[in-house]
Amino acid sequence: MKFSVCISTGFEGVMYPIPFGGPEDLIRQGILCEKLGYHSVWGNDHITTQDYVRDLFPGKVPNFYEPLIVLAAIASATTTLKLGTAITVLPMREPVYLAKQAITLDQVSRGRFIMAVGLGAYREEFAAWGGERVKGARRGDMMDEGLEVLNKLFNEERSSFSGKYYSYQDIELAPKSFAQPFPLYIGGHNLESLERVAKYGQGWLGGWRPLHEMEERIALIKRRAGELGRDPASIEIAPQFSVTIDKTMEAAEKRYMESGLVAHRQSLAYTGRDLSHQVKANLVGSPEVILEKVAKLRDIGVDHCSALMFPANSVQEMDDQMEWFATEVMAKFK
Repeated sequence: MKFSVCISTGFEGVMYPIPFGGPEDLIRQGILCEKLGYHSVWGNDHITTQDYVRDLFPGKVPNFYEPLIVLAAIASATTTLKLGTAITVLPMREPVYLAKQAITLDQVSRGRFIMAVGLGAYREEFAAWGGERVKGARRGDMMDEGLEVLNKLFNEERSSFSGKYYSYQDIELAPKSFAQPFPLYIGGHNLESLERVAKYGQGWLGGWRPLHEMEERIALIKRRAGELGRDPASIEIAPQFSVTIDKTMEAAEKRYMESGLVAHRQSLAYTGRDLSHQVKANLVGSPEVILEKVAKLRDIGVDHCSALMFPANSVQEMDDQMEWFATEVMAKFK
């Protein structure tokens, strides 16, 4: 089982207070995660304030940092730590230049970069970014075209593409990635996302679900990958969970329910997840409880508890939670 951390490139207001921390904290936390033995650090991707965050923090504007640039800075300060995006919002990125950025970061980190892509949680953010250009656009269709573009550029010596949203002609993208095949992970947990994973993904970075639903989705990805002629074992199952650790289950649940993450979950209720399961289905509890949860996840086929989110009211509290988890869960599980 692998364990990794999601740093706050775009979590102010969403999970953390405003302000929370700056670039120096992100780089220092990358160094700390390498020291603690985490597999990787991941940055999330936001461009502007969500409506519900404006309501929660009137008059305050969250600081969002571009994740690829932050990860490049962390790469230069570490040696073995892997780096990922959780997620890069593909419909808000021009895919040819995104492919170049991804392979450049792969090269400068000597194969340590993993890029997870997805639709993005908030359509309002997409609409703010795109304005009139994206009026009536379907993000799922943009996602499908973007994945086809990335797949071509990562794997073909020369390629062309012509679609509704994207087109290019005779691009030779060199060099190719140091890591082969390029570790392209796909986020999301609806059925369209699972099909994309089975077709294109080297990994699945899904969101939390109740355990039985997670097991069903893992089985579906594996079955569809086999039907598409892929080796199901080649797809890493790397769902994202939140972590709140404390001495007792009761104390951990209280800490979690008082965190900013709860409002974020409520803002995403449209995804169909039953929020009554959010404590049980995430890594919330005492070290002993969390160890039991991780063991169950391993048993249903999870390979990597990825981009773990540590809700906190300060950078120091987040550091403390990461260290506590590394010492009392990660080390013992290994």
